[in-house]
Amino acid sequence: MGEYTAQELLSIFAMQGFSGLSLFSVLLLMALGLAIIFGQMGVINMAHGEFMAVGAYTTYLISVLSEEYFPGFVEYYFIFAIALSFLVAGALGYLAELALIRHLYKRPLDTLLATWGLSLIMQQGFRSIFGAREVSPTLPDWLMGSYQPIESIDIPINGMFVLGLTTFVTLAVFYLMFKSSWGLRVRATTQNRVMSGAVGINTKKVDRLTFALGCGIAGIAGAAFTTIASTGPTTGSLYIVDTFMVVVFGGAASLYGTIASAFSIAQAQSILEFFISGSMAKVFTLLAIVIFLMLRPEGLFASKVRK
Repeated sequence: MGEYTAQELLSIFAMQGFSGLSLFSVLLLMALGLAIIFGQMGVINMAHGEFMAVGAYTTYLISVLSEEYFPGFVEYYFIFAIALSFLVAGALGYLAELALIRHLYKRPLDTLLATWGLSLIMQQGFRSIFGAREVSPTLPDWLMGSYQPIESIDIPINGMFVLGLTTFVTLAVFYLMFKSSWGLRVRATTQNRVMSGAVGINTKKVDRLTFALGCGIAGIAGAAFTTIASTGPTTGSLYIVDTFMVVVFGGAASLYGTIASAFSIAQAQSILEFFISGSMAKVFTLLAIVIFLMLRPEGLFASKVRK
């Protein structure tokens, strides 16, 4: 670091910090869905990354169709694609819970193996439909370019858009979980499933919709992901480990912890990657998390759940 001037270091930290915010946005969207499924339902969903890929491929498909058949829609398709990614991933998640997951509750090892198998099936499905090569949608002009507050700092507009989208989704999830009657039923089911059923809550319906919501948010993460990288059949599996790391480090079932964890991990990786290799940055980040979890196994924010 001695080879850089103070002004250069300031610019590096600002640029890498904002790059970390883009990674934070995608990680947070992924982890919010996983925190809902893993934290609230106890399901280890190894196919969560593939539901993100469903959102990314949906966005790509809408981009191609817009360019081919509706050229006048190209500037507006992305907003529509985000909503459709949520619906498609959520619908597939609903079907997966109905056909597979509901038979495996209270059997965490079985859910892990079953969802891992589901992820392999979905990866082959992507490969058969879209091919093995990575694809990228054509982004509308208003997502291109950058904002330059000072001469040495460029902030990409797509990164700011993804950050705004993440903020909106996070606030919506908090409202849904803590201010709505549906969120009350989810939290009641989490704390005492038998008693919730006894007072008239349809716990099976709550499980199904909760799983679908988590997968739908992963779909939005996939749409956001297309603004910063290309998508391939195994793209989701590359992010699933980081996403689980965010949820466990933040404290399972804690949405506040998920936010703090995603921000810490994304910023640490982004800044370290500039000075050392990407793989070494991940090693140091993982090592720090392991040491922290050895000292505090419940993570950053322990959730208060009545046993």
